[in-house]
Amino acid sequence: MTRLLAHLDAAYNLARWLTRNELDAEDVVQEAYLRAFSYFATFEGGDGRGWLLTIVRNTYYNWLKQNRVHDPITPLQEEADGIRSGAPNPETLAIEQERIHLLREALDDLPTEFREVLVLREMEGLSYRRISSIAGVPIGTVMSRLSRARKLLQRNFDAWRGRRESDGGGHVLAGCVE
Repeated sequence: MTRLLAHLDAAYNLARWLTRNELDAEDVVQEAYLRAFSYFATFEGGDGRGWLLTIVRNTYYNWLKQNRVHDPITPLQEEADGIRSGAPNPETLAIEQERIHLLREALDDLPTEFREVLVLREMEGLSYRRISSIAGVPIGTVMSRLSRARKLLQRNFDAWRGRRESDGGGHVLAGCVE
């Protein structure tokens, strides 16, 4: 059982990106852990992280049906607003923070099935095979979703960047995106 607690951060990370809301993510993770603990006797060993993330994913979809939530709008708050020691100059820091903010907004705009594969692959570092198992779809579907998700993410990022530039925030972003 303590093996499951070691994956709490990964479970919360997935739930946070799926729900797009910190409080809802906490509810999903709590429910997922209750389910995991109640079914722990049926766990056959192996990849506890993948098993738990599958439960988190399924719990999210059940939660979504029960709450009929389609587009939560609570934005992800920046974890650190302060300047770290050895940080770059204020202009570079502002550009970096703006890029992170735009990327998070662009990721939040993705449909759930694309957001989940990106989070599992890019943030949790899971293999295509593991994502396939968690999401319950063939590996080819995982690869297709990842490809489409990356393209959509780039398009969303460009759109958010364009909105910022048209709102007069372009000076912060000048030359910051490859």
